[in-house]
Amino acid sequence: MKGDISKLANVHPEAKIGEGVTIEAFATVHKDVVIGEGTWVGPNAVIMDGARIGKNCEIHCGAAISGTPQDLKFAGEYSTTEIGDHTVIREYVTVHRGTVDRHKTVVGSHCLLMAYVHIAHDCIVGDRCILGNATQVAGHVIIEDWAILGGTTAVHQFCKIGAHTMVAGGTRLGKDVPPFAMTTREGGYSGINSVGLRRRNFSSEQINIIQETYRTIFNRGYNISKATSVAESEIPTTEERNQILDFIRNSERGIIK
Repeated sequence: MKGDISKLANVHPEAKIGEGVTIEAFATVHKDVVIGEGTWVGPNAVIMDGARIGKNCEIHCGAAISGTPQDLKFAGEYSTTEIGDHTVIREYVTVHRGTVDRHKTVVGSHCLLMAYVHIAHDCIVGDRCILGNATQVAGHVIIEDWAILGGTTAVHQFCKIGAHTMVAGGTRLGKDVPPFAMTTREGGYSGINSVGLRRRNFSSEQINIIQETYRTIFNRGYNISKATSVAESEIPTTEERNQILDFIRNSERGIIK
């Protein structure tokens, strides 16, 4: 059985609507759309072709999901926008579908996109991420699991933000942010996200290894290549240490200073 779909909503008859879905008055759902069971779509929200919405999501009033990319190279190729389960999308958020680069834009499960957030084409956002009010994410950006971006953050295209990071509100981010790090508003390194890590049950030993790895990277006067080599030789091998070093070595835009 379909959920409570308002008679004042505009829902295409071929859209695939799961059980228990609520669609409020004046919302619009296009033809090539899938909405998972238990999801709520608020008034005046627009769910466009290519949207794949998970279970038990909230899409608040005025949000626009799976709009065409703001990319002059976009030539109408088929692409999608994928939203995971239990994700909350607040007022006037915009998420654009992919281009020929990835053919999809992805937002994971248990995420919170606060009001006026923009996620551009071909972005990949992991699980349990929080993007503060009016955060603007340009195309082709990757945001890994558990990342938090403070309000009005602006992320340059092709940047990568590592897992468990904390980006300060108002940051203009033009470089990659490695895992477990925090940034200043100027987009520099300001320490590790120790409070967030403790909340997620990282042990003191794990946190100490992360801290020592970053001391080697940033505080000992080495260039990045030398610093990663020293860290690899001097710091005990752990999953977290390797995660940091692999991220830095694979960074294409360079990491924050």
